[in-house]
Amino acid sequence: MKSIFFILLAIITIQFSFAQDFEVKGKIIDDLTNQALYSATIYVESIKDSTLVTYTISDQDGLFVLAGKSTEEKLNLFITYTGLQAIQKTIQPADQIIDIGEIRMKASSDELDEIIIKTSRSPIVLKKDTLEFNAKSFKTRENATLEDTLKQLPGVEVAADGSITVNGQVVNRILVNGKEFFGDDPKVATKNLPKEIIDKIQVVDTKTREEEFTGKASESEDKTINITIDEDKNKGYFSRATVGYGTDDRYDNSAIFNYFKDKMRFSILASANNINSPGFSYDEVFDAIGSTSSLPGGFFGNNNGITTSETIGGNYVNEWEDGKYDLATDYFYGATSRETRTSTLRENILPERSFFTESESSGVNDSESHRFSGRFDIKPDTLTRISISPNLNFNLGTSDNESFSTSKDENNNIINSAETNSISENESLNFSNSLTATRKLDTIGSYLSLGFNNRHNRNESENFFNSERIISESNQSQIQNQFINQENNVDDYTGNFTYRQALAKQFFIDASYTFEANQTKNRRNVFDFDENTSSFSNLNENLSNNFKARSVVNRPNLGLRYETEKIRTGVSLGLLNTSLETENFTQAIRFSNTFNDVFTNLFLRYQFSRSKSIRLGYQTSVNIPSLQQLQPVEIITDPLNIRIGNPDLNPALQQRFNLSYRNFDYKTRSGYGIFSRFSITDNQVVPVLTTDEDLVRTTSYTNVNGVINASAYVYFSKTIPTEGTDVIRYNLFVSNNYNRNIGFSNGQRFNSDIYSISPGLRFTYEIPDLISLQPNLRFNYNNTAYNIFSDRNEDFTNTEVGLEATLFWPENIIFGSDFTYFNYGNVSDAFESTSLFWNLSLGYQFLDEKATLKVKVYDVLDQNISTRRTTGDDFIQDTDQLILQRYAMLSFTYKLDKFGGKKPESRGRRRYRR
Repeated sequence: MKSIFFILLAIITIQFSFAQDFEVKGKIIDDLTNQALYSATIYVESIKDSTLVTYTISDQDGLFVLAGKSTEEKLNLFITYTGLQAIQKTIQPADQIIDIGEIRMKASSDELDEIIIKTSRSPIVLKKDTLEFNAKSFKTRENATLEDTLKQLPGVEVAADGSITVNGQVVNRILVNGKEFFGDDPKVATKNLPKEIIDKIQVVDTKTREEEFTGKASESEDKTINITIDEDKNKGYFSRATVGYGTDDRYDNSAIFNYFKDKMRFSILASANNINSPGFSYDEVFDAIGSTSSLPGGFFGNNNGITTSETIGGNYVNEWEDGKYDLATDYFYGATSRETRTSTLRENILPERSFFTESESSGVNDSESHRFSGRFDIKPDTLTRISISPNLNFNLGTSDNESFSTSKDENNNIINSAETNSISENESLNFSNSLTATRKLDTIGSYLSLGFNNRHNRNESENFFNSERIISESNQSQIQNQFINQENNVDDYTGNFTYRQALAKQFFIDASYTFEANQTKNRRNVFDFDENTSSFSNLNENLSNNFKARSVVNRPNLGLRYETEKIRTGVSLGLLNTSLETENFTQAIRFSNTFNDVFTNLFLRYQFSRSKSIRLGYQTSVNIPSLQQLQPVEIITDPLNIRIGNPDLNPALQQRFNLSYRNFDYKTRSGYGIFSRFSITDNQVVPVLTTDEDLVRTTSYTNVNGVINASAYVYFSKTIPTEGTDVIRYNLFVSNNYNRNIGFSNGQRFNSDIYSISPGLRFTYEIPDLISLQPNLRFNYNNTAYNIFSDRNEDFTNTEVGLEATLFWPENIIFGSDFTYFNYGNVSDAFESTSLFWNLSLGYQFLDEKATLKVKVYDVLDQNISTRRTTGDDFIQDTDQLILQRYAMLSFTYKLDKFGGKKPESRGRRRYRR
């Protein structure tokens, strides 16, 4: 190991010692207007192989300073700007400081002194609302994926879990040629799309479908990445298949096939494994080592427990007659079996004392899911679009869960204990459909949209519930042996219209109206076991419930917006009128409520430049209490915890303030930003807890004012220029959260102030064909303060230190090591508080790198733990859950790709001036 370290150190040292620093500076001018050109792209390529060496962007004064390193004697310098003739010059890095003076760029139609030079496109182009990267300008290793390419782009961060940010903004959608790729999970695209077929990577503000069609400016703070396929390769297929088997009968099998031809795309995927894996990552180093998925349908759950899953899915996208008809459909089937086991130590804080609960629970939960979704668009003409979007989900589930708990006082005396067992079956059917017609009007920016949505949800369950509660002082035993049959039906119908009219070139008035009618029917029958008949025949009317609820919502809204290239601002005012009527047939209770609330929305977004902006916002919203919170009926699913609703609850009114500022400098390849939110809620629905002498807790609800939530996130990222394609990048960040919660315990009101701060550092060093090193460090400090039981105030710090290393050497060998040290502060002595979680992988590629044979060891030291400490309004809790631990696996992966069309030239034709 030491020899490998010194070899790598020597390689890195040699890389830097022979490189020559150079600097190119100048000013870019539009020859026609004499104006300085902002965001012209200046870049340098190797003469011998066209490898991108470095690049920058001109500032608002047209000035640029391009710094880089190179071992070559001569390099090609290119200056490009959309719509103008590109310029090429040859520079010598040995000159170190190169001042090319004032460069005047002419319109591309001016062909004086024109020569034709073959060269690649600009690596980066800043357009009005689009940041565009040329994928081929950013070198990666052979057979790289979209994710590998994204990691090379300035301002783009790919986290260990596959989530993506661009200049601090979350990427929530990835499109391929403007269409979704397997629904809502970006990782299916990033882990599987081969780089060789990618032409451009475009980053835009995430828009609703209405905003996309009408051209309305986005209201989202998130980003969308659109991948355009190289025209010469937009016909063919790519596929991957993996089979793996390991110790403890662990297995992991998966396959994906994608066929595309022009506007048509067909994909199918399948997987089966028992290692908590989604099965579609195909990472050559760290795939399938306990990750989870956000694929639609919720097939995979979370990291806790051990899940066996089988999934198959298909996706079809096509359009006809130049986009007049546009179709997108997908189907998923998933079957899972999840085993869980949890140990908990919890301190429950009361105004006059505390008590402590130790519990153990375990279970097996099985489910089968079918999910279909579709979207069909019709465009009768260029101004009109009609869209139909049906969705269907069908789920079957069974569960077998048991638990045991013991509660003690502060002197360690047992007060009560409880044991429960629950066996249940459930079936649910969820159907929804959306019909929308949108018409762009004659005035630019004006449009009318009409929509109708309907939803039907049906859920049926049967549960055999058995529990025993023992009160120690009286030695009383209370037994529940029950059969519970439940049925819940929800029907919802919504109609809406939106109208936008341009008042002037940059002023718009927005008017909308939404009508919603909802009906919920709930039937819960509880039958006690009859010893005489040995059957569940005695209806327990106290625990049974049969009710129907109807609600009607009217929501008119009127707003004014002002939009320019630099400023977007708007204000809107709306009324929320809600009528709620509930009838409880079991207890012959009927009540109704009518709520009228005003909500507002104000925002301002100022764009200093294409990479620097600030956004301010203020919104109000109204949240209606849930039916569970309103129903005055006892619900007992745990003999020590009883819930009952309050029909006199009012809607909660929340005021939200947000501020975000971001700035990325493409000249220095550094960026920073801050995102902050603050909200205060009046009439917040909070629990009212009553704990008796036997420690049985009854929860009801009430409204309170002054619940506060605040958060802030600050980051700084920097990419350091290096020789050639090496990448050195570091990220500093800190997140803060504060919550002021209010509750009631045994008649006393209390406040809990929960604060956390989490600073961290990530560092990346990559030589694409050789090595990748990614160390990281993160701390998380938590503090909880109570106003009436301050002696129970709690603070603790969690620490996480990790290093992910990948070595692509010697040839065809891929070695990976990923370890993380965890330390969880203040955890009970009964649980492990530290661990070193280490994964190793060694792969061999052959058959022209189409095949990979890999050995991986998950949790080498067998120290993976899931210990956690959490604090809440009136509790401090430690948990430890069943988690996947050490196994070894041998896997074989084969990929087969074929792309049609002629082979593209490595350098495209373009007009340049010397």
